[in-house]
Amino acid sequence: MDDDGVAHGFTSVDAQARPSAWVGVLERLSAEPFYAAYKQRLRELLRAAPGGLFLEVGAGTGEAAAALRSRDGAEVVAVDSSLTMAGRARERGLPCAVADGHQLPFPAARFDGVWADRVLQHVAEPARVLAELLRVVRPGGRVALADPDYGTQVLDIGDEELARRVLGFRADVALRNGTLAHRHAGMLAAHGLRDITVEARTLVVRDPSAVDRVMGLRTWAHTAASRGRLDPVDADRFTDRFDDAVRTGRFTYAVTFFLTAGTLPPPD
Repeated sequence: MDDDGVAHGFTSVDAQARPSAWVGVLERLSAEPFYAAYKQRLRELLRAAPGGLFLEVGAGTGEAAAALRSRDGAEVVAVDSSLTMAGRARERGLPCAVADGHQLPFPAARFDGVWADRVLQHVAEPARVLAELLRVVRPGGRVALADPDYGTQVLDIGDEELARRVLGFRADVALRNGTLAHRHAGMLAAHGLRDITVEARTLVVRDPSAVDRVMGLRTWAHTAASRGRLDPVDADRFTDRFDDAVRTGRFTYAVTFFLTAGTLPPPD
């Protein structure tokens, strides 16, 4: 739940009216070229090798974990807090634990690498989750993180002031940690990781119909209004401007994802 007591979809999948629908949401998103490309790069940053043992926390449907296993010949374990998602991952033949990233059910130094894709933006205590990720990785192992940083958003619908208000709601209210991603490198450095790299990938949306079913761009203003963060009249105006921008070819939305990776120091 967030500060207003409202559950985020990806942190409360099993409580939804149709939890299986979220499986389709994630699988549609993974099929989008931008997402497929950055997810592949995130796996590359793990430097997996045959025989290695890797963990994905917040694995969702298990698509990325299965891809790492197939491409690199590594063993992969998945974790997700949702029974629905874990069931889909298991259908792919993956061992998948239902667990909270704040307390992983594994001994210390168990894995050669761990990754979390679009996870820290949702969790209640990102620093605690990161500490758990690091705890289960052996010295010399790899950690990779990916999240969008909604502080980087831009939107052209012909009304900059209204767009900023709606984007601010998305960044600061709709997500627990919507502007954390640019600080991932600093968090890793504070834990003594080495060889830290940061790569930025910008998602540019000109045709929102391609991703609107999964990002819900058009709904953000009315969501803000329903939570008392925007006047309903302004929400209607946002939707009208949104639709007109799409119709006239003006519409542009962009947000930058940060892919951050590092190596745990070897033992003393």
